[in-house]
Amino acid sequence: MDALVVFDSVAGNTEKIAQAIAAGIGAGTKAVRPNSPDAKHCERLSLLVVGSPTYGGRPTETMQKYLDTLSSLPKALKIAAFDTRLKMKFARLFGFAADKMEVFFREKGIGTKGRPEGFIVKGRNGPLAEGELERANAWGKSLRLE
Repeated sequence: MDALVVFDSVAGNTEKIAQAIAAGIGAGTKAVRPNSPDAKHCERLSLLVVGSPTYGGRPTETMQKYLDTLSSLPKALKIAAFDTRLKMKFARLFGFAADKMEVFFREKGIGTKGRPEGFIVKGRNGPLAEGELERANAWGKSLRLE
């Protein structure tokens, strides 16, 4: 399987989650930032996983700009989206980055693999809630394409 995890991270929490997801997917899957050369070549992938912290209900500006560069994706590509988020009642009012990224791909006609996933941080800068790295690894395993 050719899979790639592209993430943006501000405080390092989303990066840790991205690495755990990539390890769960296995088969040499890399976790890279949007400005990585690997992130610009999605035409040979079967799975693209994108992740961002949630800020104001949206992905970071860096991730939004990356998504805008993905103009011609293969129709056979499947995507999955994740975010890091606070588990506070008011946070749900604005929505979450993963949901917004999934809508972006659906509107481009790209199929999704699983539902968007959110991983909990205890505060704006973290740390991650207990068990989230293990959950991220398990989610990565669930994304493996057969």
